[in-house]
Amino acid sequence: MQWLPFILLTPYLFLLLKIYRSLLKIRTVVTIDNPVTFISVVVACRNEEEKLPLLLKNISGQNYSKKLFEIIIVDDHSTDKTFEIASSFKESERVIVLKNSGAGKKSALRTGILASSGQLIITTDADCTMSGSWLTSIASFFENNRPDMIICPVQLRPEDGFFGRFQEIEFMSLQGITAGTALAGEPVMCNGANLAFTREAYLRNVENLRFDIASGDDVFLLHSLKKEKLSKILWLESACAIVTTIPSRTIAQFLRQRSRWISKGKYYTDRATTTLAITSLIAICMQLTLIIATLINPSLIWILATFLILKSFPDYLIISNTAVRYGRKGILRWFMPAQLVYPFYIIGVALYSLISKNDIIPNYPSLKGT
Repeated sequence: MQWLPFILLTPYLFLLLKIYRSLLKIRTVVTIDNPVTFISVVVACRNEEEKLPLLLKNISGQNYSKKLFEIIIVDDHSTDKTFEIASSFKESERVIVLKNSGAGKKSALRTGILASSGQLIITTDADCTMSGSWLTSIASFFENNRPDMIICPVQLRPEDGFFGRFQEIEFMSLQGITAGTALAGEPVMCNGANLAFTREAYLRNVENLRFDIASGDDVFLLHSLKKEKLSKILWLESACAIVTTIPSRTIAQFLRQRSRWISKGKYYTDRATTTLAITSLIAICMQLTLIIATLINPSLIWILATFLILKSFPDYLIISNTAVRYGRKGILRWFMPAQLVYPFYIIGVALYSLISKNDIIPNYPSLKGT
């Protein structure tokens, strides 16, 4: 029985070391001069009157030709001045402001994409910031590789204190897995805060995006594209392409967000994603069980210590690789404290997501006729 935890940990170690091996092959992309692809930047937002002006300034200030991109803001039933602020923005040649024709972020994005003119769609969020070469780097990569989807890097803005560091470390682990699985040809996740795809690819797969579920506009599109045998999904490694987003301000906000992320997992049909999720959950459950068992029977401490070392090894490799690439190597000193807290956090969020109904949109709009 003492060997059971280590036997159950084996698939986890295998998968994460495989992901790390893919990360070792990552190479920074060199941007070509003067790409010519017309881009539609689509932003779905709700009650973002404070953050939207900075985002609009960031996008309009891109070094990309002003004649080659449009900004489409879709207001998702805001109760503040989001719509008015977007409508009054005049610093870009083409800004389109729309009202969501349905309910929820997925519907808002669909509203914007159906109204778009770009061959390439890029989605981001109202609380994001980016470099002036953001559009150029993505368009250049698109023209060099012609993928159906480009998974672009996202980082959290650094915050002081353990809560801020914990969020950043967890987000880096997700980014590492995102990049590693994409590089291995088996992408399992992406982030709509910085995601590019062709308009054609979206329209081919829009029926599979589960508009009855509140979240997952990004991952459901990814999984649907993966089912197309000839689809091409690539990771873009470029400092110019990074988008920075704001971490959660409170623990309650953080847990609600993560519960939405986890709750959509029960609707996934992608085998690589569900395999990784199940093996990760088993490893986390075993870690939590050993912590509790050791508190009851201290003689089990050597089993817990060995298990923690083995589990932490691939975790650290993936996070350290990401931290170095993102210029945040100093965050690694918070790795072990975060490792000890992580199982309690993830089990709590998973349990909450099982009983929460926040992932369902009642009376969601039909796709017929769109």
